[in-house]
Amino acid sequence: MGQTVFEPWNDPDAKPLIQFKNVSKRFGDFTAIDNQSFDIYEREFFALLGPSGCGKTTMMRMLAGFETPTEGKILLGGQDIAPIPPNKRAVNMMFQSYALFPHLSVWENIAFGLKRDRRPKDEIESRVAEMLKLTRLEQFARRKPHQISGGQRQRVALARSLAKAPKLLLLDEPLGALDAKLRQDTQFELMDIQEKTGTTFVIVTHDQEEAMTVASRVAVMDHGKIIQADIPAKIYEQPNSVYVADFIGEVTIIDGTAHKADEGYEIDFAECQPKLYCKPDRQLASGQACHIASRPEKVSISAEKPTDRRNILQ
Repeated sequence: MGQTVFEPWNDPDAKPLIQFKNVSKRFGDFTAIDNQSFDIYEREFFALLGPSGCGKTTMMRMLAGFETPTEGKILLGGQDIAPIPPNKRAVNMMFQSYALFPHLSVWENIAFGLKRDRRPKDEIESRVAEMLKLTRLEQFARRKPHQISGGQRQRVALARSLAKAPKLLLLDEPLGALDAKLRQDTQFELMDIQEKTGTTFVIVTHDQEEAMTVASRVAVMDHGKIIQADIPAKIYEQPNSVYVADFIGEVTIIDGTAHKADEGYEIDFAECQPKLYCKPDRQLASGQACHIASRPEKVSISAEKPTDRRNILQ
């Protein structure tokens, strides 16, 4: 039997966990989020990706309750969360700095939120043991944060965030303080833990590779708007704009003019060069200005003129 593909955003019967409905956020005359509507589904690993100042952190802060929308509504499980204070929401947040308590052990850090909720002692012990096992920290339970590595501290912060079983976990550039090798290893750990717990993760990052690796869907943002939200493969292979094509990965952008030819278009882009042929998803008018995006891996170099392809440049 074929494995079921996790794509609730393509299921008309699926109900979103989070709904942004015409949400705007302004700080004085500055619009940080500009009339955005989109959905995030249960068990999804959703990435907000964009350059500094694009609005991704403001989006996350509104989910956490640290900011209130100027206009529009944010629903969590069908409920408007605007009146609910941050400490009463079924939402936890993991910061880049981890914000661990230095005077508490790993065990005590993970147990902190459960103790604040006055959970029964046996429940606390059971849940902390479960989180230690999940994050592979059993042998470090009695150590203080300064006695473990950066990657281990990251896992402590994650375990503490998940201990209260939130519906939603927000991750604010959680891997930014790690070196490249450890960051790569931790990305796969995050994916594994998210899959095991079934918690909905929303990660905010400016790291393209990180977003494309961990997320089930990526929302590319610019100037307070989501330019494109889709699975990583489509973001990379079928960007909906020059901005997205240029922001994700290495790409060569060629400006040209489209002319209808066969089932597609011939693109006239330079004197003394043959026209390039393509079949875009959208209709173009004859003579319309357009752009061709070419990824490095799509280009091959040959000593002889190829005879098996249409697009050839010399």
